Amino acid sequence: MQFIKPAAVAAAGAVLALGLTACNNGGGSSSGGGGDIKIGLSVSTLNNPYFVQLRQGAEAEAKKEGVKITTTDAQNDASQQVNQVQNFVSQSMKAIILNPVDSAAAAPAAKAADRAKIPVVAADRGVDGATVTQTVASDNVAGGKLAAQELGKALGGKGKVAVLQGTAGTSAANDRQKGFEEGIKAFPGIQVVAQQPADFDRTKGLDVMTNIVQAHSDITGVFAANDEMALGAIKALGAKAGKQVKVIGFDGTPDGLKAIQAGTLTADVAQQPVLLGQMAVQAAVKAAKGDKIDATVAVPVKVATKDNVAQFTNGS
Repeated sequence: MQFIKPAAVAAAGAVLALGLTACNNGGGSSSGGGGDIKIGLSVSTLNNPYFVQLRQGAEAEAKKEGVKITTTDAQNDASQQVNQVQNFVSQSMKAIILNPVDSAAAAPAAKAADRAKIPVVAADRGVDGATVTQTVASDNVAGGKLAAQELGKALGGKGKVAVLQGTAGTSAANDRQKGFEEGIKAFPGIQVVAQQPADFDRTKGLDVMTNIVQAHSDITGVFAANDEMALGAIKALGAKAGKQVKVIGFDGTPDGLKAIQAGTLTADVAQQPVLLGQMAVQAAVKAAKGDKIDATVAVPVKVATKDNVAQFTNGS
């Protein structure tokens, strides 16, 4: 189910209209050779370690490929992101990588790039209501199912659980929720007693979990749709985390993996954000050259537990 904020879409469209009338700021023509590939990368937020890793992977791959990449931080503002992408269009970028703040509100930006014949690669989250050249993202539905399996196993198939959902309107939040709901059906002895968005944010995860525990003091499990929310939940649970209450996260960030080592996080569905960033740039370069690329690419997810966490902390 999509939770779309009409105001966000309208605001994004308004900013786009302004951008279209003020896009002749001459940022596009460097030395006139035409052989240089310039890529624009708009990240939803760099106030999240996961997206910092995605940026690092993208910038490292751009350096390896010998292309210029310009990264902007949308600061979780859909309208600001549309403006950033419009600037990329006016600067004659050869390709744009878009990590949407909101999957629906990103559509005007993707459409503007399409009108300018600039390929768009959606990274980590899809774009709703517009066609992009490629979407490269983790298999979030499969990841949600894995999270449900791990939680069911940790609880011995019975108990009361809470779900901290991601930002409404993002494909990642919707797909992880869908996968978890499908996966948890295999455990009829587990009851989901509370589910609430905490916007992929650690502080909100702490606040939401605090409220849930007050209303449901008997919960024995938590699924948080990213590590930041899981870490906030762990703080709210205090000494119960990992003992009386099993917590499953999603991302495999350094802090999430440390929580597994500490025993407060039971398992983590680990994404590969550095690899995702690398693959997005590879696709953008191919698209900029006019090569055919697949419409979707799924980056595998893996489960990290105390038994195998070393392979995640020692590798990429």
